[in-house]
Amino acid sequence: MSESRKKLFLLDALALIYRAHFAFSKNPRINSKGMNTGAALGFTNTLVEVLQKEQPTHIGVAFDSAAKTFRHDNFADYKANRQAQPEDISIAIPYCKKIVEAFNIPVLIMDGYEADDIIGTLAQKAEKAGFDVYMMTPDKDYCQLVTDHIFLYKPAFMGNAIEVLDVQKVLDKWEIERVEQVIDILGLQGDAVDNIPGIPGIGEKTAKSLIQRFGSVENLLANTDQLKGKQKENVEKFADQGMMSKELATIHCDVPIEFSEEGLHYDGPNEEQVTELFAELEFRQLTQRVLGKSLGEAAVAAPAAKGGRKGKAASVNQTSLFDAPAAAAEAAVAEEAAPAIMQSINTTLHDYHLINTPELRQNLVQYLLKQDEISWDTETTSIDAITARLVGMSFCYRPGEAYYVPVPHNNLEEAQSILEEFRPVLENPNIAKVGQNIKYDVLVLKKYKVEVQGPIFDTMLAHYLLEPEMRHNMDVLAETYLNYSPVPITDLIGAKGKNQKTMADLEPEEVKDYACEDADITLRLKHHFEPLLQEQGLMRLFSDIENPLVQVLADVEHEGVRIDADALADYSTQLESEIINIEKRIFEIAGEQFNIGSPKQLGEILFDKLELHGKSKIKKTKTGQYATGEEILIKMAPEHEVVRLILDHRQLTKLKSTYVDALPQLVCDLDGRIHTSFNQAVTATGRLSSTNPNLQNIPIRTDRGREIRKAFVARDNKHQIISADYSQIELRIMADFSGDPTMKEAFRNGIDVHSSTASKVFHVPLEQVDGEMRRKAKMVNFGIIYGISAFGLAERLGIPRREAADIIEAYFQEFPAIKEYMDSTIEKARELEYAETLLGRRRYLRDINSRNQTVRAFAERNAINAPIQGTAADIIKIAMINIHDYLHQEKLQTRMILQVHDELLFDAPKEEVEIVTPKIVELMTNALPLSVPMEVGLGVGDNWLEAH
Repeated sequence: MSESRKKLFLLDALALIYRAHFAFSKNPRINSKGMNTGAALGFTNTLVEVLQKEQPTHIGVAFDSAAKTFRHDNFADYKANRQAQPEDISIAIPYCKKIVEAFNIPVLIMDGYEADDIIGTLAQKAEKAGFDVYMMTPDKDYCQLVTDHIFLYKPAFMGNAIEVLDVQKVLDKWEIERVEQVIDILGLQGDAVDNIPGIPGIGEKTAKSLIQRFGSVENLLANTDQLKGKQKENVEKFADQGMMSKELATIHCDVPIEFSEEGLHYDGPNEEQVTELFAELEFRQLTQRVLGKSLGEAAVAAPAAKGGRKGKAASVNQTSLFDAPAAAAEAAVAEEAAPAIMQSINTTLHDYHLINTPELRQNLVQYLLKQDEISWDTETTSIDAITARLVGMSFCYRPGEAYYVPVPHNNLEEAQSILEEFRPVLENPNIAKVGQNIKYDVLVLKKYKVEVQGPIFDTMLAHYLLEPEMRHNMDVLAETYLNYSPVPITDLIGAKGKNQKTMADLEPEEVKDYACEDADITLRLKHHFEPLLQEQGLMRLFSDIENPLVQVLADVEHEGVRIDADALADYSTQLESEIINIEKRIFEIAGEQFNIGSPKQLGEILFDKLELHGKSKIKKTKTGQYATGEEILIKMAPEHEVVRLILDHRQLTKLKSTYVDALPQLVCDLDGRIHTSFNQAVTATGRLSSTNPNLQNIPIRTDRGREIRKAFVARDNKHQIISADYSQIELRIMADFSGDPTMKEAFRNGIDVHSSTASKVFHVPLEQVDGEMRRKAKMVNFGIIYGISAFGLAERLGIPRREAADIIEAYFQEFPAIKEYMDSTIEKARELEYAETLLGRRRYLRDINSRNQTVRAFAERNAINAPIQGTAADIIKIAMINIHDYLHQEKLQTRMILQVHDELLFDAPKEEVEIVTPKIVELMTNALPLSVPMEVGLGVGDNWLEAH
């Protein structure tokens, strides 16, 4: 861009909204009103990014009109095949228009014309007026408009960087001589999305070849005598269709719209409107990014909204610790500001105290001992609960009033002395403990030999049950449900980076308000969530499973597991040798050395040099590289040795780097054990996940992957590992839910369920079922739970789609109860917009009634799967709680050390193995009785591999 030219950005709104929708489709952003804001959030992020990074002098955003365009007049079926617009996009569009207006950017829209025509017209007019114009869109059709001063600006997406296409890049990308030939290629190949027919038999590659040869569609049609066979026949037969398609693909730059340099000039956002919209949509991080302040600060700075209301004052009948009037606390609870005004510590009355003398601590302990429940939080030196040292504790038993007790982190003896003063409170079984992610706090205190007791109310878990797919951190919850913006941690310790402090670097007086606020807000959230849990029938799940599991997981994480680092080092050497041998063979076949880990180099070797593709259609990524993803290579593997070797190479290098070499680095210096962290509030199904390290993903389907288990060993030669694993738990739950007599009979009589299914589906006696039949039946049995399609089954089994469809049809004929269950489950989910487990755990399915078939089908699969997976999750959680209680009550030394999917791992003294194993099986089998029996596989060994 020339320094003397002004810079105009023209955004294609709908293309960017669709792009944002798909970016968030697997990780939806649901706000407190149940609205999916992902599309609006993604669009706004893109808008903000271009304003901040590119700093355009002028900007406009073009939207498509709902009215039909001139293209519909020319071709009635234009865009006729498009699926109904996903509801999330329909909801997002009006918000995106409001957001654009709030940024003081003109919304460009005109009936009868599409956004690309408006952008094309304005781009050409702006170019003549001395502008450099950037058309911001992922749509490749805009390439036809590129000139020396008009550029296609493709935003970053799914790991691909921003791409700015000038004339030369367009010519290179499309392999053409003139930019306008883009239209000819588009006309010939057509566009299935917009229902532009093109000419049958001509795809992108052929279209480019023909235009390189003939220069234009018109010249091609004038010289069909130079074509041969079916291609000649198609081009002559569909000549008019080809010309019409070229016209439909042409962006028209004669829209009757004025170019107003002044109107497109960007002068910054309307902060009040942006704040109001972002508050409604709950865009917290964007508020900070755009306005440089939190949503609470921005809302306070904005004028008050009209029509505020006041709520009733909370009943406050405790005596204040300092015998001061409780007016401040009452006022803090009673005052409910107008929703648009976010409250903060600076606008809310509060009574926070520093408890820093023995007398004050003794006084506080006496008051805490009188409470039925207290909110409690810790401040520490680290986010790693195993190694963190305590800096302080905050307590709250009345909203608006809280107390901070500093603890000397660098003097263990003095810290332990203060903890001893609070032990009667923390270990009191009659005082409920309210916390946000309280497992962390419970774990930290284990270092000080304090075992927190009493009923638990974890506000993070409460919200997880209420809204599984929302975020659950305290700041989000406070802003969403309490209209309150807490003090950001960065206000105390600074932004992330090498200069960031820890709580240990601050004086107690500096920490006091922040720490007290945490305990205060957590108690308020408890009061907000408790009635909602009651109302939605979730209290049993919350009180009997999720909260008790906190203590179990804290013990499991604290215990950790011993790793045999020497065994892993030996295995690493073995893998390295195998990897080198595989590389030598790959290079031998390729005839040269190259970087096997580089998709670009690998693609060139496979498809250019070796010319492999077999039955697989060659695909390219958006950057023009050959696609070499696992799903593509797996299809090619049966035909090509080199592809099988590459897949082996990938598996071994990932195994080596992710587990074999990484696990020894994660051993804790304090006790020489690995301590994974279990996450209760991550998966929407209720399953636990684990991080640092993720032990749920150890690859166990291959011999090499299973070998890693050998490194998980008992604590010493006087102990052994016990593995207890549920067998086919999800199929047993399906049998119970559906009531299918064949499946129930197989499980009750100990018949192999996959062989039983094969016998039915393939109409052969049980004794004649062979391994191949069983394999197919097993895939169907498990696939049905996940709503597998004929296409999906065909892919997994490597069989024709028709055969897969026949197998599924036979399955449903033989197991009508399962089909009936699936249909009724979907119908129920359509009515409620959620599916639930046996114990009432909900999976919200807000797209189950979508008019978009793809979106709706995904929700329907979840409707079938979520109750089964969720019930399996609940069953193993109940088993964990019951086994944990049994081991403690009997004062046994056996310890639970891991949970991986449907398997539990224990480290047991050898003399206790015979005592605990039958009890473990009993408690797992009877965790949640169903109409079919649970089966538990049990093994014992010196390491996990031997035991499993």
